[in-house]
Amino acid sequence: MNPLLSRLQPYPFERLRKLFADITPNPALRPISLGIGEPKHAAPDFLKQALAASLDTGLSSYPATAGTPALREACAAWVQRRYGVALDAATQVLPVNGSREALFAFAQTVIDPTRPGATVVMPNPFYQIYEGAAFLGGAEPHYVACDPARNFAADWDNVPEAVWARTQLLFVCSPGNPAGAVMPLDEWQRLFELSDRHGFVIASDECYSEIYFRDDAPLGGLEAAQRLGRTDFRRLMMFTSLSKRSNVPGLRSGFVAGDASLIKPFLLYRTYHGGAMSPVVQAASVAAWGDEDHVVDNRRQYREKFTQVTPLLAQVLDVALPDASFYLWAAVPASFADAAAGLSADEAFARELLAQYNVTVLPGSYLAREVGGANPGTGRVRMALVAEPAECLEAAGRIQAFLSRRA
Repeated sequence: MNPLLSRLQPYPFERLRKLFADITPNPALRPISLGIGEPKHAAPDFLKQALAASLDTGLSSYPATAGTPALREACAAWVQRRYGVALDAATQVLPVNGSREALFAFAQTVIDPTRPGATVVMPNPFYQIYEGAAFLGGAEPHYVACDPARNFAADWDNVPEAVWARTQLLFVCSPGNPAGAVMPLDEWQRLFELSDRHGFVIASDECYSEIYFRDDAPLGGLEAAQRLGRTDFRRLMMFTSLSKRSNVPGLRSGFVAGDASLIKPFLLYRTYHGGAMSPVVQAASVAAWGDEDHVVDNRRQYREKFTQVTPLLAQVLDVALPDASFYLWAAVPASFADAAAGLSADEAFARELLAQYNVTVLPGSYLAREVGGANPGTGRVRMALVAEPAECLEAAGRIQAFLSRRA
């Protein structure tokens, strides 16, 4: 077996199952899960119809790894409308089976493990695929703690120059997971300058870009590059998907876009990897990328939900409305920590909340790594407000009661 497999860490939800293994949730209350970021809003009917209409022809042919011209053009047209960025659909866009597999696979084409000190830089907390991609690519991850004073944005200035010098790939997540911070233009400029100096590639994970709470839509990586005159998008790849935008996580559809010189080898890799998207999924994806009305309505639902739920939770927890995404990143009282049981405050909070009120939240420490004796996720929990408003409000009420009763 590949010895690098042994470096993969347990996934957060595997750790959560172990944490809850001996818990019997309160049977008097129906279970409510705020743990997994799985969209629960209804998938749009027109997308289902497009999927069904393509079955007769779509199931009887092998798909091209590069996708159909129609899908690549639909993706490029969306980028033009959303970001004002013009792309060559033939060379700068590549459909993928969701951003998760693409983020992992892309690292395997970028990382050169034969170079001494191969390093992949990533935020901390982070999406664990980044770490796994680094390990399986034969590189070492370098974790960049997020700064609570700056809405949990990654503190890139704390990365030593020696680390940047051996970096081959940088994972950026904006809007971020779990805190929802959006990177401003000056941060992008700083990262582009570092990329020019050291030659590393930037993978920009933007899967939460369409769920936001401010007036202005989040700045994207390609958009930032264009504003700064980097119209060739050198050493930059953007990753996005339909899962959150269109409420279809089971469709497994997204695309990557950016530097044509990166797209070409990535397409080669995917040809051997078997990364072609089903023609049926491609047909539905064309319809999804071409429609914005359902996205506006989806964003409205999240905005209304967060407007109702956030103030309720803020009465008992240190929590605020994020820039974007569908998570709340809440601090829990330090008094929950149970040293005798070896539980951090966020772990103990999650256990007690499930046992007493049958609400599931994810300990923040499970989304981060300890560096220098500190885990930047410790003492916080991530709550995914993906269910219907009434269920999220009920969960907020239970959390209020839980904390009031314990006070």
